[in-house]
Amino acid sequence: MKEKIESREKNGRSGGITMIDLLFDEISEADVPEVTGVMTRAFDDDAQKHLGQARGGPPGYDNGDFFRRWLFGYPESVGYKIIAGERVVGGLIVWIFESGHNALGTIFVDRAYQDQGVGTQAWQFVEQSYPRAKSWKLETPTWATKNHHFYERKCGFRRVDAREDSFVYRKEMTE
Repeated sequence: MKEKIESREKNGRSGGITMIDLLFDEISEADVPEVTGVMTRAFDDDAQKHLGQARGGPPGYDNGDFFRRWLFGYPESVGYKIIAGERVVGGLIVWIFESGHNALGTIFVDRAYQDQGVGTQAWQFVEQSYPRAKSWKLETPTWATKNHHFYERKCGFRRVDAREDSFVYRKEMTE
């Protein structure tokens, strides 16, 4: 499914309005090297900012195994690459269940494109693409404070559980 979303976002650097045209296209096996590079940059940037480590992410985030396991390994999962112009700038994986109680497995944006509304547009794309969803659930590391702000303030999730090293968020969808 290819879908284009246009959005007007305030550009915090210049104070003006910038049009960001994004295209969302399903991830194929051939896309794995490119989306893995984007994921690696995004996760390593978080590890540097929040943990003081040069590298860091879930198992397989930097060699493609993450996608092979969590995207291609389950019939419920669907992945999308986020494209700006000709460049892949992010990606996401959702799990769609018959019950309508779905999960956001991951969402990531290349560090060069963060803070420009790409993540917010990506979440809007998810909500528009799955209008029958009753709820969404996700889990994110406790140390990833920028993620907490994004999910709570930009996407409307509520924190519903705290685990040893992660927070669980949920968003109830209304009709």
